[in-house]
Amino acid sequence: MSRKLASIQRIIKTEPIEGADRIELAYVLGWQCVVNKGQFVPGDKAVYFEIDSFLPVREEFEFMRASSYRKTDIMGEGFRLKTMKFRGQISQGLLLPVIRFPEISQYAGIGTDVTELLDVRKWEIEERATTGGTTIGNLPYDVPHTDETRIQAEPDLLREFAGLEYYISTKMDGSSHSVSLDENGFHATGHNYEYKDDGKSAFYELIKGMSLEEKMKDYSKKKGLHVFTIQGEFCAPGIQKNRLKLARPEWYVFTIREEGKRVGLNRMLDICKELELSSVPIEEVDKDLPSNYPTVDALLERADGEYPKGGKKEGIVIRPTEPVFSERIGGALSMKVVNNKYLLKNED
Repeated sequence: MSRKLASIQRIIKTEPIEGADRIELAYVLGWQCVVNKGQFVPGDKAVYFEIDSFLPVREEFEFMRASSYRKTDIMGEGFRLKTMKFRGQISQGLLLPVIRFPEISQYAGIGTDVTELLDVRKWEIEERATTGGTTIGNLPYDVPHTDETRIQAEPDLLREFAGLEYYISTKMDGSSHSVSLDENGFHATGHNYEYKDDGKSAFYELIKGMSLEEKMKDYSKKKGLHVFTIQGEFCAPGIQKNRLKLARPEWYVFTIREEGKRVGLNRMLDICKELELSSVPIEEVDKDLPSNYPTVDALLERADGEYPKGGKKEGIVIRPTEPVFSERIGGALSMKVVNNKYLLKNED
């Protein structure tokens, strides 16, 4: 499911900000945004732009030029949305009246995705600038993009965990990298592209040192697999400011797919053990997530913490121990909860 970076949403409630005469809080989905006082009342429709959005240059966004304008060789120019803080309150995204965008139909319903209509893109620092390597194409067919749905964007996902055994893993702060075997051979990829084995990719050099291609081929032959994919977070000095404070590159597995299907937690851990791989840290295994964490705020509190060497933890990822399909997100049920304290400290 592609991420709704811009969508029509209804204002749930508004709240004053202590000591602020011109601004207040407005809530949509599981997010809170700082808005001009009196701009919205509960029940109003608004265009909500998620954090990590990159907005085009147009008059409606010019008020953000001083704080949010960016221009890069990869992204071009526009306005980047990130978590910000006003009068002690965090603001996660941007809310604007629908009427400001004449291309949006007045009949557009709640939840309508207007990302493409408004030319909104996801902010990305091109991975080749951080992980190196020569790219030779897009991702192979069995290596899906690894963007997890944030609980604030889909609060109702919490209810889908009712009665299920679940696990919480640490969200490691690095860059998504994968390896796969299929009828076309062995592939090593970053978040968006496949890499060439030419000595220029730090990730390729890491997995070669682990003899991972040979181990995967042996495992696939033993299990009779035709398609085998392992996805993980590549963390190292030089990547995402090395917030884990690592002395050398590490790769933490978070998903394994056999014949195109995601395996459950125990099988993933067994495969990691057999192939001598590290998984993401598993923080908790329990049943009935909504009973343990009944609100988005409770999950945000659970996501807080630090990595072992003291860096602020990015957050957590929550999944059923055995894969469950979610119609709401059009794929395997899974969600991330990003630590707000991490966002305020590290977004740049």
